Amino acid sequence: MDILFIIAAFLSGFIALNLKLPPLVGFLVAGFGLQYAGFQTTELISGLSDVGVILLLFSIGLKLDIKTLMAKEIWASATLHNILSTLFFALALLAFKFLGITLFANIDHSQLLLLAFVLSFSSTVFAIKSLEEKGNMNSTFAMISIGILVMQDIFAVLFLTISTGKIPEWYAIALFALPFIRPLFYKVLDKCGHGEMLVSYGFFMALVVGAGIFKLVGMKADLGALVVGMLLAGHYKASELSKSLFNIKELFLVCFFLSIGLSNTPTVDGFILALLLMLLLPIKGVLYFIVINLFKFRVRTSLLASLTLLNYSEFGLIVSGIAFKMGWLPGEMMVAIAIAVSLSFIIAAPINNMSNKIYRYTSNWLREQADEQLHLKDKRINPGNAQVLILGMGRIGTGAYDEIRTRYGKISLGIETRADVVGTHRSSGRNVIHGDATDSDFWERILDIANVKLVLLAMPHHKGNQFALEQLRARDYQGQIAAIAEYPDQVTEMIESGVDAAFNIYNEAGAGFARHVCDKLNPQFKVMQIGDWDKSKDLTES
Repeated sequence: MDILFIIAAFLSGFIALNLKLPPLVGFLVAGFGLQYAGFQTTELISGLSDVGVILLLFSIGLKLDIKTLMAKEIWASATLHNILSTLFFALALLAFKFLGITLFANIDHSQLLLLAFVLSFSSTVFAIKSLEEKGNMNSTFAMISIGILVMQDIFAVLFLTISTGKIPEWYAIALFALPFIRPLFYKVLDKCGHGEMLVSYGFFMALVVGAGIFKLVGMKADLGALVVGMLLAGHYKASELSKSLFNIKELFLVCFFLSIGLSNTPTVDGFILALLLMLLLPIKGVLYFIVINLFKFRVRTSLLASLTLLNYSEFGLIVSGIAFKMGWLPGEMMVAIAIAVSLSFIIAAPINNMSNKIYRYTSNWLREQADEQLHLKDKRINPGNAQVLILGMGRIGTGAYDEIRTRYGKISLGIETRADVVGTHRSSGRNVIHGDATDSDFWERILDIANVKLVLLAMPHHKGNQFALEQLRARDYQGQIAAIAEYPDQVTEMIESGVDAAFNIYNEAGAGFARHVCDKLNPQFKVMQIGDWDKSKDLTES
């Protein structure tokens, strides 16, 4: 049976991908199709699904800075939206009850409030998947979205604790010792190398130290994985650890989306209620936009963060399942929420793919903040007299910056999405500013690039480099453009899209290694010509 699930997931995901939809849409459809055919989820699918979610939250933690959550625009916007959204859904569900919808006939006001609270949450899994696929994980709107989702996870833990009457064990206080033993975690990570032991360490920290210990003391396992990931975020190998877990995490998340479709048998009443909930979903997005925009972010930042969060959460399935077991909600209501969550994913996927087009269509009538009032992260960008613009100051971008400075002097400006990395570069004397080149507002915020003669697209995500190239062409940039790529087809695609030079980073790494060896070898070493090689071969044979 598990083999059949894998076949169905692959075929549906492949079809969705070729229809320009995220594969997760195909996985959801596969789950519903299997459920309709009479199949049910298995222990293996459920177990792998749980592991996928735990690894996802652990990976989020590896990229999170605790300062992000402490920012007013994160905790305040998450709290304010939760309150406003819960009130809105409570009133809407109360209206459904008065209209005589069958599923609400025997539900009292406290149960309506519970449902409203459930519907106020957004999906962490969907949002992170969407951001990763578009290469926007380090953008300003992504950091806002992730921060809000993390705060919602914290609210979820508090709610589950209160609603179930279960409090953490008294020895849960020992969790406060975790930050003090972080140096030990760091030392072990230092010794894990770069291969299979690094992956094993990630599994151990996520599933045992994080999820396992938190569950042992009566707290949410997912939160434990997130917290432990955050503890490791400051280590220099945190990014490498996250990348080593990426493909494994993606595989397990296939099971997560399959399990949603397989969770319950749809009913007519449940489907009708799910459609009604979908009609309410845009209001939830509007509330996100209003709340985020209150903190003086640009229209695009507020809009794209709102679209990222425009869905219902898998947390709703968890809470409704608990409520059903405790007799608080009828089973049909749980099925309706499951359908609504799945439909929200299916609808939100293409909306997120078109988010930049939606912004362009709406930017003319959405009121923009005054420049002097904008949030610090959304201020105007002045490139000064820079002649070379380097987008992405990772290892490749940094190497390019240093080489250009050695050859031509201080003529470059680096753009980096991570504020902490920007500080490191500046302390090393590099001219680097904070910005997100995958954000079209970044290009609108640049005052003038007339002096720029060369742009290097050195971001780690191919889609991000593609987007930056599109923005440069849209601004009628007349200088030269060079880009990096990981695969030959990406090199071809970039050349066809109009870059002047595209470099396969793996091939170029080999060529660079050869040049370095030749430069560093003993000056007396002389590379043999073909004729010399033939002579030496003859001597050897004789």
